[in-house]
Amino acid sequence: MAKALGLVSGGIDSTLAVLALQRQGIDVAGVAFVTPFFGAERAKAAAKATDHKLLVRNISDVHLEMLKNPRYGYGRNMNPCIDCHAMMFRLAGEIMEQEGYDFLFSGEVLGQRPMSQNANALRSVAKLSGYADKILRPLSAKLLPITAMEENGLVDREQLLDIQGRSRKRQQQLAEEWNYPEYPSSSGGCLLTEVGFSNQLRDLLKYKPDADVNDVELLKVGRQFRISPSAKLVVGRNKADNEKLQHLSEGCVLKLRCANFSGPLGVFCGEPKQEDLETAAAILASYGKGKDEPQLDVLFMDEKKQFCINIKPMPRDESRGMILS
Repeated sequence: MAKALGLVSGGIDSTLAVLALQRQGIDVAGVAFVTPFFGAERAKAAAKATDHKLLVRNISDVHLEMLKNPRYGYGRNMNPCIDCHAMMFRLAGEIMEQEGYDFLFSGEVLGQRPMSQNANALRSVAKLSGYADKILRPLSAKLLPITAMEENGLVDREQLLDIQGRSRKRQQQLAEEWNYPEYPSSSGGCLLTEVGFSNQLRDLLKYKPDADVNDVELLKVGRQFRISPSAKLVVGRNKADNEKLQHLSEGCVLKLRCANFSGPLGVFCGEPKQEDLETAAAILASYGKGKDEPQLDVLFMDEKKQFCINIKPMPRDESRGMILS
């Protein structure tokens, strides 16, 4: 029996690719990669629904390094889709070789995304991955050149599909026919395709080119303020944000909160210049219970020291101009 390892997200396309191969009697497993920009929860749910083995691998560090300088650049936002897909195929190819799978597959559909799933882009992904002769795209296979897996009889080309274009009506029909009616919506899934998050990430990499995964995780929490080229402030919106900020800031940055009034937790990132610290304190003071006080004490803390800055809360109209969105 042939064994196939697929890139799966849990969306309708990758799950139908799994089903298309399962219906041929192929032993199918999926691999879901985890980064700060997408996770594996949908893939886990789809694997359970369609009864296939799922491997989950965290590739946050290597993915972030690719993201900083993608060979094929970005899409509309900060999404380096061609480089990202190629990297995932390369990493999946390594697993394929280690664990004895025969080939790789994905749910990519010809023409579904004009920039990253046209014929040239699919070829570029395959070539860049290093496993061009091992990649099958079951949903559009009949519209693509025949693969070695089809030629040698591992896969029956006649049972593969000829889907193309942006509409998912055909996929929805197949999901019903193949007894997979509870498929998830096809929207979203990757933060890099979102305008607001991309703007924040672009700002981070502009002012901190050596940013690490923890820096990226901080982008996903609270309000983000660019104070100066060398300093940022993150302010929690609610209790959940404050708890995440507390965890993400351990041992690496200054935390701040109002000394005598309840309010959000802030995280100061960057070089602690006095002017920037005062700006951060003034912003934070405007989001607490003491926002209408003439002056407030804002306490700064890290693992080694703490100090206080007495400051007037900054008017919201002024601080809003610093928010990254």
